[in-house]
Amino acid sequence: MLSVDICVIGAGSGGLSVAAGASQMGATVALIERGEMGGDCLNYGCVPSKALLAAAHAAENMRRAERFGLEKHEPRVDFARVMAGVRGVIAAVAPQDSQERFEGLGVRVIRAAARFTVGNVIEAGGETIKARRFVIATGSAPLVPPIPGLDKIPHLTNETVFANTTRPSHLLVIGGGPIGLELAQAHRRLGVAVTVIEKFSILPKDDPELADAVRAQLLRDGVALMEGAELKRADPTPSGVAVVVAREGGEATLTGSHLLVAVGRRANVADLNLEAAGVEYSPHGVKTDARLRTTNRRIFAVGDVTGRFQFTHVAGYHAGIVLRNALFRLPAKLDDGAVPWVTFTDPELAQVGLSEAEARKRGGKISVLRWPFHENDRAQAERTTEGFAKAVLDGGGRVMGAAIVGAHAGELIQPWCLAVAKRMKIGAMASLILPYPTLGEVSKRLAGSYFIPKLFSERTRRIVRLLMRFA
Repeated sequence: MLSVDICVIGAGSGGLSVAAGASQMGATVALIERGEMGGDCLNYGCVPSKALLAAAHAAENMRRAERFGLEKHEPRVDFARVMAGVRGVIAAVAPQDSQERFEGLGVRVIRAAARFTVGNVIEAGGETIKARRFVIATGSAPLVPPIPGLDKIPHLTNETVFANTTRPSHLLVIGGGPIGLELAQAHRRLGVAVTVIEKFSILPKDDPELADAVRAQLLRDGVALMEGAELKRADPTPSGVAVVVAREGGEATLTGSHLLVAVGRRANVADLNLEAAGVEYSPHGVKTDARLRTTNRRIFAVGDVTGRFQFTHVAGYHAGIVLRNALFRLPAKLDDGAVPWVTFTDPELAQVGLSEAEARKRGGKISVLRWPFHENDRAQAERTTEGFAKAVLDGGGRVMGAAIVGAHAGELIQPWCLAVAKRMKIGAMASLILPYPTLGEVSKRLAGSYFIPKLFSERTRRIVRLLMRFA
């Protein structure tokens, strides 16, 4: 029997962070992974999708070169080479998550499926591992809905789409969330006809005002959006797939060469035998408290498997909470109030804290600020004037939330993350000295707009005239 201080099940971003941190701080660690090291983010999610989007943006820049007085032209897309480039990016990042690196840190890595036998023992790859503390970090997998016929036709998910080296002629995308829209726009800009089918509205978790800007660009790109459409049935055809969708006014049949399912994700809890460990769970994930302890206090859970925010950066944050609890017995607790997220379409959409609708639902006085990108000199120079920033403040001027839609929104949201997390007043952002010309000035100008009504009021002018008499 192998005995360790910490046994981590799952080598995705959360599990790797726990394993590396615990080992480097002196604990003995075993890391169990039945699939690829690096988990979903490295192999099927964040890394390959951003690499594909980068190729798509490069293609679009060729089409739009005329903005700078350059000759525009339609790019010749070698789809297989594009996908080879995506795999090259994965390979470049992989050493940081590799088995060799973690074994070099002193972690015992076992590449097998894990299964609890009792609350403090698992079996994996023919070995028995006993640990003082366990961390479940098994992540999530694509959810495939029970649509008639779907299980009988070939379809793509984020786990398989990056292995496809044949350019689709018409890609049907089921789901208008971040994954579906990122992949839809990337394929469209690489020359693929794309139709997105969404049961409700696209980006339902984001501020509708900002989602409208993403919708407008997708339509300009030529992506066909079918919102308020429910998929009823899927059937194979000689050239691909046909789906029947129901909308207000009746049903319609769509045909395509490929089908991508991106309707959500489910927690990876099957086959762990969590019942033997006394760990409660549901299809949504493992039940945890604010310290990320499961119903068995020796066992923690991090990342997607908890059913909380399903982002790589949240899994890393969870890892820090668990390390403080498991190693140092500190009562560290989650604070989900300042979790940011970004949809990496063009334009990007980033959000942190409360949306305007959420703030109004809470009640009390609020202020809503907006500032457009076209008022920013750097945006004008780079022809990226589409978009705006938005902030929501309470009655005392504290930042409750912020959202940005536009170029580099994922970078621009970062100071707002600090403002929300530290409950800063808007004056702190307005008083910053920022380099010129940068897109970051959008945030400063947005913050400054809070003071404009008072600063340039008739009362202020009277005070200034009075003071000038005695100057």
